[in-house]
Amino acid sequence: MAAGGLAGLLPAQTQLEYALLDADTAQEKENLVYQYLKKMDSRERDLTVPELGGDLQWLNTEGPISLHKDLCGKVVVLDFFTYCCINCLHLLPDLHALEHQYSDKDGLVIVGVHSAKFPNEKVLDNIKSAVLRYNIVHPVVNDADATLWHELEVSCWPTLVILGPRGNMLFSLVGEGHREKLFLFTSITLKFYKERGQIKDNNIGIKLYRDSLPPSPLLFPGKVTVDDSGERLVIADTGHHRILVTCKNGQILHTIGGPNSGRRDGGFSESAFNSPQGIAIKNNIIYVADTENHLIRKIDLELQMVTTVAGIGVQGVDKEGGAKGEEQPISSPWDVVFGSSISGMQEDDVLWIAMAGIHQIWALMLEGGRLPKGSDLKKGVCLRFAGSGNEENRNNAYPHKAGFAQPSGLSLAPEEPWNCLFVADSESSTVRTISLKDGAVKHLVGGERDPLNLFAFGDVDGAGINAKLQHPLGVTWDKKRKLLYVADSYNHKIKVVDPKMKNCATMAGTGEAGNVVGSSFTQSAFNEPGGLCVEENGRLMYVADTNNHQIKVLDLETKILSMALPILKPEACDVPDNPPVQKDKITNLPRLPKSAPNVQLPSLTVAPGQTIHFSLKLTLPSDSKLNEEAPSAWFITAEDNTWLLQGQCPTGEIKDVSCQTVIPFQLPGSCVSAEATLAIKVCLYYCSKGSSACMMAGVSFSQPLQVAGTDQGSSAQVELIHTFVTN
Repeated sequence: MAAGGLAGLLPAQTQLEYALLDADTAQEKENLVYQYLKKMDSRERDLTVPELGGDLQWLNTEGPISLHKDLCGKVVVLDFFTYCCINCLHLLPDLHALEHQYSDKDGLVIVGVHSAKFPNEKVLDNIKSAVLRYNIVHPVVNDADATLWHELEVSCWPTLVILGPRGNMLFSLVGEGHREKLFLFTSITLKFYKERGQIKDNNIGIKLYRDSLPPSPLLFPGKVTVDDSGERLVIADTGHHRILVTCKNGQILHTIGGPNSGRRDGGFSESAFNSPQGIAIKNNIIYVADTENHLIRKIDLELQMVTTVAGIGVQGVDKEGGAKGEEQPISSPWDVVFGSSISGMQEDDVLWIAMAGIHQIWALMLEGGRLPKGSDLKKGVCLRFAGSGNEENRNNAYPHKAGFAQPSGLSLAPEEPWNCLFVADSESSTVRTISLKDGAVKHLVGGERDPLNLFAFGDVDGAGINAKLQHPLGVTWDKKRKLLYVADSYNHKIKVVDPKMKNCATMAGTGEAGNVVGSSFTQSAFNEPGGLCVEENGRLMYVADTNNHQIKVLDLETKILSMALPILKPEACDVPDNPPVQKDKITNLPRLPKSAPNVQLPSLTVAPGQTIHFSLKLTLPSDSKLNEEAPSAWFITAEDNTWLLQGQCPTGEIKDVSCQTVIPFQLPGSCVSAEATLAIKVCLYYCSKGSSACMMAGVSFSQPLQVAGTDQGSSAQVELIHTFVTN
C-alpha cells in the first residue's frame, strides 16, 4: 500500500525539484528526471496506489476500470479535481494537450478522480454535465466519498499524481501552472519504461458520454441578459461557443461564433469564442467575457464585427493590471456589467469584470475616468479594482485588501442608497457588495465570519450570515422592487435578497435538480442555473438554466414560471437577404380592423445605422382594461422597402398601456433608398370593466423617412400618441 500517501514521494521529489531549478538545458532536465526514475524504480518497495472500489461510478468508459488490471502497463496521470474549482478548470487545457500528444496506444492514460467539495457535486448526473461542458474526453471516476483522496492524503484541488506501469507512484504536482513539468515527467517516464519493455499498447475501452446526447438548440447556456427595451435577449450559448441575440419570443436575430471553440476576431460567421460566459449590452454594442480564451470581446451589431478589447489569449497571472486592454493578460473572466466612473463625463464608461481566475474584480475603462480610491485613468486601461488575489472570503474597507473566492456574477445598483456592485462569490458561497463611492467590500448574505473558511455552504433561508447558499453563480438587481435575485446554482434555486434587511429567501425551485415549467415558482425546478436578468420594467425574469440547456421565463407579477424560451431559427424573424421570408412573416401578423385610423407623422431625416426610439403612448376608453389573455401587440411593416427590416424584430407584446412601450428601430448600415416609409401598427384587445364585452381595436402610424448621408445624432425620439374611443 501507499505508505504515508503522497508524503512518501516528498523527500526524493523535493531533491529533484531543486536540481531542476539549477539545470540550464532541456537535456540536463531530462537526465535528472531519468536518474530520479532509476532511483524510484529500484526502491525495495513501491509506493503503490490502492485499487479503486468496484462499486464506483465511471464516465467516458465502457465500464469500471481497474488500476492494477486494466491500466497495468500504462503510465497513468490521476487528476484529483472538483468541477466547481477554477484552478481545476485551468488545468484542463494542459491535460487536453497531453492526451493529444500521447494516446493509450503510446502507453498514457489520464483518469479524472472527481472528489467533490460541494454535496451537489457528488451527484453523477451533475458530474456528467461538467464532463460534457468542459469537453473532458478521458475516463472520470466519481469518488464521491473521497476514498482515494484520503488514502493518498491529497490536500488540495487540483492535484496530479503520475503512476508507473505497476501502479507505482512517481510524481505529484499540486495546483495549476505546472505544464512544463507535467510534460517533462510524463515523456521521460514513458521513455524510461518503454526501454524496459513494461509499456503495453492495448486500447482502453473509451465511450464518450457526449456521443450519446441528442442535439440541442442551446448547450449549457451560462448567462443571459436583456436590453433596455426588453425586446432583445443576449444569450451566452456556452457549450456551443457562441453568442445568440434573439427576440423576446426566442427568434434568432444574430448568431455570433460557434459551434466549435476557437479564438478569432472578424465577422459574425468567422469569429470564434471559447466557452463564453458573461455578457452586457448597450444599444448595439455587446461585451463578452470569453472565459476560456481569457479575453474580453466586443460585438458591434451594426458593423457585424467582433474585436478583442482586453486580454492576450493566454491565462494571465498579473494581479495588478494597468496596461492597455489588448496588452493586458487576464484570467478566466466570468461576468461583465456596465458601470460609471466617479469622474467620467458619461454613463456606462466602465466595464466591471468578475475575474474568477484570480479571485478579483477588475475594470476596463471604456472612456477616461477615475475609480473609487483611484487616480485618473485613460480610455482602454484594464486593471484590478478589488481583491488581493488570495482566495478568501475577506471583507475590508480597502478594496485591494479584500479577498474573493472565484467571483462569478455581477450586478449593478447605481441608485442611492445602494450605489454598489453586487458580487456572486461562488467558492465562498456568499453574495458581497462593493461600494462605488469608496470601494469598501462588505458581506451581504451567506458564508461565515472566518475569511479562510470556504466550506460554509448550505441551503438555508435567513438573514445575513445565517442564510446559506451553495456556489451561487449569478445575481441581478430589480430596480423596480429594490430586490436582488440570486442564481443559487448548486441548490438549483432562485433566491431573493432584500439588501436593506439582509434577508435571503427561496423564490423559485424545489432544491432538487429537475426541469419543471408551467407551474408556480415553488413547484418549478432548475438544474444548476448560472445566470439571470430582469427586464427594465420589472415584469419578466430570464434564467439561464444551464444543465437543462434552456432559458426559462419567470413572470414576477403572476409568480408563474411560464415557459422555457423556444430558440427559433433566424428565418422566422429576420430577413437579411430573403424578402419572401419577410412577406410570409407579415401574413402571420394580425390584421387591423378596417376602422383603424392611420396617423400620418411628419417626415423624419435619419442616417444609415441610426436608431429611432418609437414611444407608444396609448389611452384606452375609461373603465376599460387590456384583456390579459389576448395577444395585444405592436408590429412594424415596410411595404416595398423590406430592406428596412433587415435584422429587426418586427413585432412585440403590449402588456400594459399605463406604461409607455418603447420600440427601438435601427436603420441598416447600408440603405437601399433615400426615401422610405415605416408603418408602426398596434392591435389591442380590451374589455369594459362593467361588462363581459371585449373589443379589438387598432391604429397605424405612418412614418416617412428621408435618409441623409451625414450623421443625424445617436438616436431619434418619436412619440406615437393615440386615444381609443368607444364606438
